[in-house]
Amino acid sequence: MEKVVLYCRVSTQVQDYERQVSDLTQFAKKHQWEIAETFTEKISGAKKNDERKELTSLLSYARVHYINRVLVTELSRLGRDTLQVLAAIDMLNKAKVSLYIMNYNIETLTPDGKVNPMSQFMITLLAEVARMERRTIKERMASGYNNFRANGGKVGRKTGYRKSDEDFRTQYKDVFRLLGKGVSLRDISKATGVSVNTVKRCKSLLQS
Repeated sequence: MEKVVLYCRVSTQVQDYERQVSDLTQFAKKHQWEIAETFTEKISGAKKNDERKELTSLLSYARVHYINRVLVTELSRLGRDTLQVLAAIDMLNKAKVSLYIMNYNIETLTPDGKVNPMSQFMITLLAEVARMERRTIKERMASGYNNFRANGGKVGRKTGYRKSDEDFRTQYKDVFRLLGKGVSLRDISKATGVSVNTVKRCKSLLQS
């Protein structure tokens, strides 16, 4: 029976990776693969590989325990920085460990342990597109905020005034969208110009 390792990641402490674990577990059972270990962590995918404790542990584990595959639900779980993603995949390839990306049904190695050039190309392209999308969202939101300020818009609210939840969701819809994508509170604040406290309130509304 082939041995696999599961890797599941979410970006914030309020998110839950149990759905990822469940989906990958069912997928492994369907293919009669033995799950040797499961690595989970709550950390931004924009962090470098050596800053991500569980990913580092996974890479070390896979090299010494004769693992056949590492399973992820989607490429972004491995990371959101193209170079860091490719570096992690290269380490797995050298250890003859294939990375299987469930939502695209692709893996990095062929059955004989050789690098699959087509999947490697697709992974590079997908990682770069994800990185560009993330940068574009940040630039668009920052531009909108700057235009708002340039046209006389004021940030903040009058003393004693508190928006309704509906108005709040409408005004900060970009913040809610980024929270849904797993972007960290600090990164959302930087990208949108919204205070961390406001981002926290948006997060609380999402959980309510």
